[in-house]
Amino acid sequence: MNSISANLNVMIKASEKASKILIRDFGEIEKLQVSKKGPADFVTNSDLKVETIIMEELEKARPTYSFISEEKGTKNNKDNNNTWIIDPIDGTVNFLHGVPHFAISIALRSNNEIISGLIYDPIKNEIFFAEKNSGAFFNNQRIRVSNKNNIQDCLFAIGGKLKGEPSFPNRKTGCAALDLAYVASGRYDGYFQKDLNLWDIAAGVILVKEAGGIINDIDLNNLENINIIASNPNINTKFQEKLYNF
Repeated sequence: MNSISANLNVMIKASEKASKILIRDFGEIEKLQVSKKGPADFVTNSDLKVETIIMEELEKARPTYSFISEEKGTKNNKDNNNTWIIDPIDGTVNFLHGVPHFAISIALRSNNEIISGLIYDPIKNEIFFAEKNSGAFFNNQRIRVSNKNNIQDCLFAIGGKLKGEPSFPNRKTGCAALDLAYVASGRYDGYFQKDLNLWDIAAGVILVKEAGGIINDIDLNNLENINIIASNPNINTKFQEKLYNF
């Protein structure tokens, strides 16, 4: 693989350090499922602990950069042109229920463009990352979106509630970051979801693009109510047609 930037190296080290807390806390979830109090407060504390570690590590390396994070909101430092976008546990509902499908997501927005992104699944020890004009990688191996042409042969992830569905909770795989990482690596052929937050998808956006995929235009100054459609280029038009009425 190409050599990674200093910024991406900082992101990797921060996520690896924070993941130790996440793995340890996830191991406690099964015990809490049967307690009277339940695991919700415990998971909230895990979220905050992981976020704090990531922010401390990033700020130590880049003290002037600003932050957008799920739990602590926006923190404006001297450099507003460079902003870290952090989701400490994307897939909190999965984490809460002891389902090992969640990830740390970190992106760097520079001059209103995502230039670096990292999605780290600590339980499977899978790390996806990308930098502008440098490609996308999975555990140091170059990745590309799938090349399927027939939409009937494709595997899609659809998040959020769609019309005509039963009124179950509106979660599917429960982790937007990994859904996008899986599109980038060709595991999924496409992904669609409504009403996401910027920290859910920021790292995934550059992963999909650098892996040769297509993703809809996203206003990176908008923090919420984001709709996203991502796929390989061969089936993008057909995929959008299928989703037109949702």
